[in-house]
Amino acid sequence: MGSEAGEEKPHAVCIPYPAQGHINPMLTLAKLLHHKGFHITFVNTEYTHKRLLRSRGPHSLDGLPHFRFDTIPDGLPPSDADSTQDIPTVCASISVHGLSPFRSLLLKLQEQSKDGVVPPVTCIVSDGVMTFTVDAAEELKIPEVVFWTPSACGLLGFTKYRRLVEDGFTPIKDPTYLSSGYLETKVSWTSGMKSIRLRDFPTFIRTLDHQDIMLNFLIQETERSSRASAIILNTFDSLEHDVLESLSSVFPRIYTIGPLQLLADQIQDEALRLVGGNLLREDTRCMPWLDSKEPGSVVYVNYGSITVMTEGQLTEFAWGLANSQKPFLWIIRPDLVAGEAAALPPEFVEEIAGRGMLASWCLQEEVLKHKAVGGFLTHSGWNSTIESLCGGVPMICWPFFAEQQTNCLYSCTEWGIGMEINNDVKRDEVEGLVRELMDGEKGKEMRKKAMEWKTKAEEAMMPGGSSYSNVDKLISEVLASID
Repeated sequence: MGSEAGEEKPHAVCIPYPAQGHINPMLTLAKLLHHKGFHITFVNTEYTHKRLLRSRGPHSLDGLPHFRFDTIPDGLPPSDADSTQDIPTVCASISVHGLSPFRSLLLKLQEQSKDGVVPPVTCIVSDGVMTFTVDAAEELKIPEVVFWTPSACGLLGFTKYRRLVEDGFTPIKDPTYLSSGYLETKVSWTSGMKSIRLRDFPTFIRTLDHQDIMLNFLIQETERSSRASAIILNTFDSLEHDVLESLSSVFPRIYTIGPLQLLADQIQDEALRLVGGNLLREDTRCMPWLDSKEPGSVVYVNYGSITVMTEGQLTEFAWGLANSQKPFLWIIRPDLVAGEAAALPPEFVEEIAGRGMLASWCLQEEVLKHKAVGGFLTHSGWNSTIESLCGGVPMICWPFFAEQQTNCLYSCTEWGIGMEINNDVKRDEVEGLVRELMDGEKGKEMRKKAMEWKTKAEEAMMPGGSSYSNVDKLISEVLASID
């Protein structure tokens, strides 16, 4: 990479929050920018980078021209563990200790640009919960955009946290409020969200502590985001129109550029497409198994990279799926059950022989596009929700934390593509909802709506579509000018 290339290419430094659900969309965006002519420096934490190398192989991140990986420490003691770190601990640490090493990285890149090793840094693309980067961007006079990886409705919920504190809705007064019906309280002043209940807000308001790390962290991150040059969202205008209208009063410059995976599908560079961000090794048996199944017959089950459950909940899900008599592909991470390895009874494994596939991880986008998949039992993370929508696949929603509750609400009410399952999961409910999802009238209606949204998502990604146009506007108006 000589100085000639340095003179030609804009240089984006992309830094995701160190969790799977944040890395994947940021990496997809980085690939898209690379495809549009950018040099990319992709910055993981040292802990995450080690996990990525373990999963992908020691040389998997080498050799792609103008796409480099770099690292910063997260401020926590060194660890060789291979699981998602405790979220509040990481948030507390990196918001205090992230700025100095990130500034040093930018200064290092500046020095390298003088030697023609890399092009000068022209912009920073930071995760919405890594906004310590804004201080470095302002200091070094580098434009920064903030990429919020949740839904627009989830982000709008986070922006209401300060008002919820000021009005006394949170912290809650007593632990009994969590089970007494208090969370059913409607909040009327949330423009863009119709009479939303407290239970539908991102879950970090469910605390008794005024010093709660996550409550205060999200207030800090949303407010600091307003200092960025722009906000990027992985959604499309017709899906979250009212929410986006409301958000525009908080963040005047918003670019909706989703669903990102549909834009990424247009990239022809095979070497670029193969750059992966999965922190767990994929099970290669999944796709051949799906190939053997009838179209629309399989229930896909995945609770994402962070959700944990009890052994009892795992057992109820297991027997509900088994009793439904439907074929299913179930992703069971090694750390899915809190404090222990996920273990299923031998009689369950015998019962599902031939129609149930258990795997530790998969390429979810590919699974949800597979013709055999007819329904998705999900934790309602935003990546999972929008990937399901892109596949035209309806959902059973079992939200776990953060804005998953908000995504669940919108999936079930506004978009008509989901059914919620009780948090205190029981096998009979699982069985009934799976049967309804796959064979019932409600399932048919949801599948029809999911296909309608799939079409609208594809239209947003076509030349002239809202998201397609917004990518070019983002680049020309904020990130760089590509000749």
